[in-house]
Amino acid sequence: MQDDSFFSDLAPDDAHPRAPRGIQSVEVGGQLLKALAHTGRRMALKDLARAAGMTPAKAHPYLVSFGKLGLITQDPVSGHYGLGPLAIQLGLISLQQLDPIRLAIAQLPALAQQIQATVAISVWGTHGPTIIRVEESPTDVHVAMRHGTNASVRLTASGKVLAAFMPRQQVEAALAQDGHAGLLDQPDFAAEIEAIRRDRISVVSGGLVAGIGAIAVPVFDGFGHVALSISAIGPSATLDLQPDGAAAQALHATAQALSRQLGAPATPQDLSPSAS
Repeated sequence: MQDDSFFSDLAPDDAHPRAPRGIQSVEVGGQLLKALAHTGRRMALKDLARAAGMTPAKAHPYLVSFGKLGLITQDPVSGHYGLGPLAIQLGLISLQQLDPIRLAIAQLPALAQQIQATVAISVWGTHGPTIIRVEESPTDVHVAMRHGTNASVRLTASGKVLAAFMPRQQVEAALAQDGHAGLLDQPDFAAEIEAIRRDRISVVSGGLVAGIGAIAVPVFDGFGHVALSISAIGPSATLDLQPDGAAAQALHATAQALSRQLGAPATPQDLSPSAS
């Protein structure tokens, strides 16, 4: 005899025979986990239920089951609910499986089209900032860049934005290798790095090549460390180099989306620079 109770629990959107079947009660209860993840703190039952769009009476049975699975824990003193050991373990495993470079590379073609400029990904390698992927501009104007090229910490936007969030010792070593030892102690450069750390953006015009400008922004992982930088490079006459311009906004939006995929807080301001 067919048990109709299973089908009555299917999510409405999954009722179509061609759509993947889902369990509605799982999706409903999942809103409680989403609320805990979004707030990032322990919550009282009434507050948690409100954030998940349900009554406390409806939320409580879900929390009991989640507690048995280890997805949530309840503080014995306050009674507040927080994410449990299984949720933490799943999050850490997910972070280990994510490849920030692969995720970022997938975004480059659309980003180049949107900005109408060459875009690139850089990481901090053994010899400092290193360009690892370039997507050429869809326009007729191209900026010559090669994969594997080391970027100057002093003169490039990607180099500066990575240096702003790397440990001081590593930045000093990269600067010394470029012949700029002690640059971090110079007031002007130190102030520029601090501004980049605060605003999460570096803008350079004519740093290496006259008439060529660049904008770079950082991407963070779930531990608050800089994973890579994304930059746009093009002629200063055509690339919008304003920190709040269209190119910068497109870079920020892409970087923030990637950071969220990597488990970083929802807004860059929630991150603590590793260089501080």
